[in-house]
Amino acid sequence: MKKTILLSGILFISAFSNAQTSTSQNSTVEKSVTGAQIGLFGLDIYNEAKLADKIVLRSEASLFPAIWGGDMYAKTGFAFYPALTIQPKYYYNIAKRAENGKNTKNNSANYFGLQVRYIPDWFVISNDNNLSLTNQLNFIPTFGIRRNFAENFNYEFKAGFGYGTTIGYDKNVSGGVLDLSIKIGYDF
Repeated sequence: MKKTILLSGILFISAFSNAQTSTSQNSTVEKSVTGAQIGLFGLDIYNEAKLADKIVLRSEASLFPAIWGGDMYAKTGFAFYPALTIQPKYYYNIAKRAENGKNTKNNSANYFGLQVRYIPDWFVISNDNNLSLTNQLNFIPTFGIRRNFAENFNYEFKAGFGYGTTIGYDKNVSGGVLDLSIKIGYDF
């Protein structure tokens, strides 16, 4: 695992140092951007479809990781579980980036968004056979930074705090939901 993280970091730094800005700048978002992103907090396959000059609708299918262990558990465990998300995103500074000659390819700009995420109890990939999920629905306002480098590669940071609830049970549980993400990706 440490070797994989180290190799990913070296590739990221190498690609970033060779990045070139695009010569043609868009002052509006792209019509459609499809890609995949991976990070410590999951894997996403996504599409951003243009709704207006600075607004897109991002739809994504994700696979999130979980890990547990320590003195309280008999063994170290891991799990991967699915999630579906739609998120309107407002790229508030894309026009200013274009005016300043900065890279805006594939929606390279800062944004505000509202994630609506559904985490279903469809399947769990785990080393524990008795593991299941609770259906969840989350509403998370987010702030994010998306940048493009080395032609079709991107990195994205987002942070948000919102509301989440379990659904489909007699006694649903709800509360605050934190979302932090740092991912590197490729746009097709």
